[in-house]
Amino acid sequence: MNFLGKVIEFLDTGMTEPVLYGWFHVLFLVITVVATVLLCRFFKEGTEKQVRTILLVTALAVMILEVYKQINYTFSFDGNVITAAYQWYAFPWQFCSTPMYVGLAAALWKKGKVHDCLCAYLASFALFAGVCVMIYPESVFIETIGINVQTMICHGSMITIGVYLLYTGYVKAEHKTAVRAMPVFAVMVALAVIMNEIANASGLLETEDFNMFFVSPHQEPSLPVYSLIQGVVPYPWCLIIYIAGFTLAAYVMILMAMGIKLLVAAVSKKVAAGRTSRG
Repeated sequence: MNFLGKVIEFLDTGMTEPVLYGWFHVLFLVITVVATVLLCRFFKEGTEKQVRTILLVTALAVMILEVYKQINYTFSFDGNVITAAYQWYAFPWQFCSTPMYVGLAAALWKKGKVHDCLCAYLASFALFAGVCVMIYPESVFIETIGINVQTMICHGSMITIGVYLLYTGYVKAEHKTAVRAMPVFAVMVALAVIMNEIANASGLLETEDFNMFFVSPHQEPSLPVYSLIQGVVPYPWCLIIYIAGFTLAAYVMILMAMGIKLLVAAVSKKVAAGRTSRG
């Protein structure tokens, strides 16, 4: 028992809470950029086998880190006794949790429409979520080293995978990609809404916080920007605005990829024309 207690203490090793663009934040921004560049450099062919392997390894790694997070949040050790109390607010079905499930499904699902939709989700919705948190992660930092590392790897991998899928062309940088990703997002939101309603009907909210995707009408609004809307607009319309807003943001990711693709093509053409004229 004492050994298990020491393990729990180790998993909860503390640190000074990282600050926005402090050394910890910048370190993981650099790691994310380097990981993305290396992945695109050494697996640039983007074959189906490569993509499936990368998605599988990434999803399993993130899931292992998520298991650690759940253990850390559930168990505590006071030096004598181990206690357990599940923290329902940390249930792993938030927007940024979905890429590990979608990535695993995409890695195992046979090539076809469903597989393509799952990958499109990773290259649009998940990419957007990863970018947002990595740029402004202040709300996800706490005073536990392992949890801070877990959240940075989780969100950083969303950027790395999304960029890789678009860079290799495995997910096309085209308007249809956003359309393909929408059904996956709709399913994710629908499941979150169902879970929120079950939590409310079961009485869980009397003692616990449970707000998947932060869209529950039974909990205090907490999601930036959306919380302002949630306070004045009827719930069904709030949900529609939420879905429309994130869909637009995901579409912007695709538009940016399309713009970068056109820019690279234009620069390459200009460079080739310059070499021809000199020759």
